[in-house]
Amino acid sequence: MAGPAFSFTAPLFRWEQRPAFRMVTVPRDLADHLHLAGGPPRGFGSIRVDARIGATVWRTPIFPIGDGAFVLPVKRSVRTTERLAGGDLVSVDLWPVDGPDA
Repeated sequence: MAGPAFSFTAPLFRWEQRPAFRMVTVPRDLADHLHLAGGPPRGFGSIRVDARIGATVWRTPIFPIGDGAFVLPVKRSVRTTERLAGGDLVSVDLWPVDGPDA
């Protein structure tokens, strides 16, 4: 994985609009750095990243949520492998895929 890594810890939550989805909020203070490192936004303002929780790495977009933060969708396979449940604090590493350093 090339480019800078961004790390944070946040709770896993159920997305109200789509209850089957689980998300982690990427802190607002990382948003500017992600925009610069991630290159031009893609559909819906998303930025493609490689994400790591525990030993599990996957590629996914992160999506802006309107207040300067992003949400990271956490797939069921990741939640199962890493034994995550709603409300768990999750340590996340992100690497932008499409930026100048990628």
